[in-house]
Amino acid sequence: MTGKTNLKNLTLPALELFLQGKGKERFRATQIFKWIYQHNAHSFEEMSNISKDLRAELAETAFISDLEPEAVEEGSDGTRKYLFALSDGNAVEAVLIPDEGRNTLCISSQAGCAMGCEFCLTGTFMLTRNLTTAEIINQIMAVRREFDIRNIVMMGMGEPLHNLDNVIPAIQIMIDGNGLQFSNRRVTVSTCGLVPEMERLGREVPTVNLAVSLNATTDELRDRIMPVNRRYPLRELLRACKEFPLPGRRKVTFEYVMLGGLNDTLEDAKRLLRLTSDIPNKVNLIPFNEHEGCDLTAPTRAAVDAFHKYLIDRHVTVITRDSRGGDISAACGQLKGRLKK
Repeated sequence: MTGKTNLKNLTLPALELFLQGKGKERFRATQIFKWIYQHNAHSFEEMSNISKDLRAELAETAFISDLEPEAVEEGSDGTRKYLFALSDGNAVEAVLIPDEGRNTLCISSQAGCAMGCEFCLTGTFMLTRNLTTAEIINQIMAVRREFDIRNIVMMGMGEPLHNLDNVIPAIQIMIDGNGLQFSNRRVTVSTCGLVPEMERLGREVPTVNLAVSLNATTDELRDRIMPVNRRYPLRELLRACKEFPLPGRRKVTFEYVMLGGLNDTLEDAKRLLRLTSDIPNKVNLIPFNEHEGCDLTAPTRAAVDAFHKYLIDRHVTVITRDSRGGDISAACGQLKGRLKK
């Protein structure tokens, strides 16, 4: 495939430019784009409303990539975990979380991660490389062959904002009416808090949802468990959240992984409320999922309930996330780690 252009790396405007360079009409780009994303075409041969000559020409200079899962695990609650082997031997994971008619797919944006958050298993793999736009999109397309997907969350392996050059075109393909046709209300990008990149995301795709992995209410603790905080401390991060251009009545989601004895007290809940009160937000409480090689512990049920109640009583929208797929190496990276062993 060397030298050939992978069309799944191109947004519709980029595909138009690619074809223009070959002297072709713009509308051909829309036709090809629809074949790829709405008819799941794997080859130019399938594109029956495109002339044989153009199909032959495309086959010489371009190709349509694909991903097949290397392994799939299904949990007792219906959660499915997919491991995808990439062409260079790297592997990434995607997780399908079923919900009556509203399946959510959690996808990866990097092989490994450079952020080094203490509670995160993916961080132990270090960053190998960024995924291409095509590799991000192909996770969705592989799972969508079997299941209807309503929501996309970029919360799998890697820090999406560390790979914006590929993540932004991938989002544009997801929400394109000629592409994967996801409603922008149903695409969420998660970050550990890369402030300049949050600003760029807000400029270039202002329509998607933002989730921020907060996890601590003091700089001292956040510096310790999330090294990114040393570069962009809480004050800067929260300012960027406040300025993020969310359309309509949408809210920033604050993800808060609850760690036993570290960030799960009522004092933490009070500080969380104070820090975020001037930002339209909802809070996702995530009880920590213990895993090998990490000394952090899960919070008690009582601590989670008290934290949740404190926020709810003060009119914060709070969801305590059930641990989904606990019986199938659910935290991102566990399946990959097991298969490596």
